[in-house]
Amino acid sequence: MYDRSQLFTPARRRRALRAAATAVALSAAALLTVGCGSSQDTARDPKAAAPSAGNFPVTIDNCGVKTTYDEAPARVVTIHQHPAELMLSLGLKDRMVGTAFPDSAVLPDLKKDYDSIPELAKKEPSFETVLDAEPDLVYGGYGSAFDEKQGRSRKAFRDAGINTHLNREYCGKKRVTMEDTYEEIRTVGKIFGVSDRADKLVSDLRARVEKASTAVKGKPPVPVFVYDSGDKTAFTAGGKSLGTELIRLAGGTNVFADLDDVFGDVSWEQVVDRKPEVIAIYDYEGAGSIEQKKKFLLGQSALKDVPAIRNKRFVVLPLTATLVGVRSAYAVEDMARGIQPESFR
Repeated sequence: MYDRSQLFTPARRRRALRAAATAVALSAAALLTVGCGSSQDTARDPKAAAPSAGNFPVTIDNCGVKTTYDEAPARVVTIHQHPAELMLSLGLKDRMVGTAFPDSAVLPDLKKDYDSIPELAKKEPSFETVLDAEPDLVYGGYGSAFDEKQGRSRKAFRDAGINTHLNREYCGKKRVTMEDTYEEIRTVGKIFGVSDRADKLVSDLRARVEKASTAVKGKPPVPVFVYDSGDKTAFTAGGKSLGTELIRLAGGTNVFADLDDVFGDVSWEQVVDRKPEVIAIYDYEGAGSIEQKKKFLLGQSALKDVPAIRNKRFVVLPLTATLVGVRSAYAVEDMARGIQPESFR
């Protein structure tokens, strides 16, 4: 029997799969409509105007999920801010049809392009909302991008004919380093056939990190406590986090580097015992303002003898700057200036 699906354009096929996924019955007339060509679909397909020059096919093993790309994705939805900023830094704005879950102010150089892309949701969008954007790839920043309980599993997207990519920070590695940032950029470069751009971006970011770390080289490491959030306990960055490496590169040492996780809760007694000289505060929406966090920390009588509190030494970092993405390189210099200020005078 003749396969009628051969008449479908990729965008039309995704619509049909979406309808099946949401259990909406298609009438015979609707099926005929799906089979018809549309000049509008061609006009809004970035591949029609900008074919990729990459070495395809490319097979990527991402967190145990193997995906073969016969050509560069044309319609991408990013969930969480750092994947969006990474794509924009690679000059891939024309491939992006939706963003979601902004954590903090976008890098100034990327703001105009970021604002031009439709925002699908303030938090993680629903499965149906993502499908409505008709992506051929969904790129998630945190593991929650593909939350099975919320119906957004990678399998669900695959069954709908949509590829997925998860930031390598959530692939279960024992420890995240700056090399993960560089490798993530190179991997995305391969997926979109822009490896030359990826290599240049990695070179630029590596040079930025090396400049900052060289400035503090040889200085005694300063004990740093990361305060993300929490009142009864402190939610902090552990030894598996990229934050721990950023602190090291900036001339410090994470006082909870022995915490065997990316993030975790610790007691305030532990904070007091470890005597941090600097507190790095992570800034992001939904966890209170920086001023609120500082006021809380300074108001805790149990912390009054902690050197960082006594001397009011704080370093503020956007949460997105501590993740596997382009901002982490910028974070090293920002943190170094707060941890080892004498090196920059």
